[in-house]
Amino acid sequence: MDQQYRALYAAFDPYPSPKGAATHIRYFSETLFRQWNGGVLYTIGTYDQPSSEVDGNIGYERFNLQVRNYLHRAEAFAEQLTDLRNALPELEIVHFRDIWSGMALLQQEHKYATVFEVNGLPSIELPYRYAELPEATLHKIYHLEQHCLEHADHIVVPSKVIEHYLLNRGVSDTKITLIPNGAIVPPTLKSPEDAPEQYLIYFGALQPWQGMDILLRTLPYLQDFSDLKLMICAAHHRHFVKPYRKLAEKLGVAERVIWKFGLEQEELWAYVQHAQLSLAPLKECSRNLEQGCCPLKILESMACGTTVIASDLPVVRELLQNDINAKLVRAERPAELARAIRILLDYPEENSKLRESARLKVESQFGWAEQQAKLTKLYQTIINHRM
Repeated sequence: MDQQYRALYAAFDPYPSPKGAATHIRYFSETLFRQWNGGVLYTIGTYDQPSSEVDGNIGYERFNLQVRNYLHRAEAFAEQLTDLRNALPELEIVHFRDIWSGMALLQQEHKYATVFEVNGLPSIELPYRYAELPEATLHKIYHLEQHCLEHADHIVVPSKVIEHYLLNRGVSDTKITLIPNGAIVPPTLKSPEDAPEQYLIYFGALQPWQGMDILLRTLPYLQDFSDLKLMICAAHHRHFVKPYRKLAEKLGVAERVIWKFGLEQEELWAYVQHAQLSLAPLKECSRNLEQGCCPLKILESMACGTTVIASDLPVVRELLQNDINAKLVRAERPAELARAIRILLDYPEENSKLRESARLKVESQFGWAEQQAKLTKLYQTIINHRM
């Protein structure tokens, strides 16, 4: 490469993308490149993006190979990253989000500092996506995770639940930094022309642990709200929603569900701002209870001034308090979720109180600027250590 980049941010995620991971990548990579006067961002690309381009002091390298098998794709991603790393002899720091990047960046001797950002672990998440994945393969993945956890210089996590899980896997607390997701308070936007008069909203990804089936099973309990719609703004492609469409038809609620795909940020904000409620029906499962998460949809709903009803799980309680700035309900209980929705629809003054409290909390504790400041502090520690 022509420029002598000193920083690299790597993520086995598409970027840009409607998914929350892309928002996180943008803010964290910006912080990294600000500290090292530029750098290289290596991500999964799309068919219409060049594999390599430069914008000012930032180089964009993209993995554009169409490899259908997930594990083969991950290995090819790591191989390309190995070549990229070898082409960057001046690297002083690498920040990566996944073990596939770690496979390339930690396996050989290196002089650069390493930051492993642990938002999720494939040994926990992949069985939800690939039910037939052999135990031997999961065992190998677990050990690759352990290698990354042990050999990374610093680890960043978005929630206390993930931090606790890593401590139980033997990671020293001295190298873990907790930095949650963030949100920005958007300007007040007009209601989209096609928005219904009264609607609930869900936005984000559609993995099984998100509780989309629970959400659909809630609608029959709200039949007396004849004009109430459920808008689902999906970060996934349309083919992912096929089983949920079938479930909605089976439940007799298909006509009450509005699907949106790949919305731009401002368009999504407008729909969220004008929804009666935002729903986050996370399931009680190992991904949410053992591994943990920091749901961006909750923070962005708070920032949009839309009251959140969410599952009463530890990862949610890190962000919200029941009857103070949200309604929390027991997970995987459609009737209880419907009851909470009914209460806030019937008592708009309570709804107003919760959303105002939530907006104040996200402004004071969960702005992206605050999270970037925490990451900057970590980077400055790394810089001071190298001097």
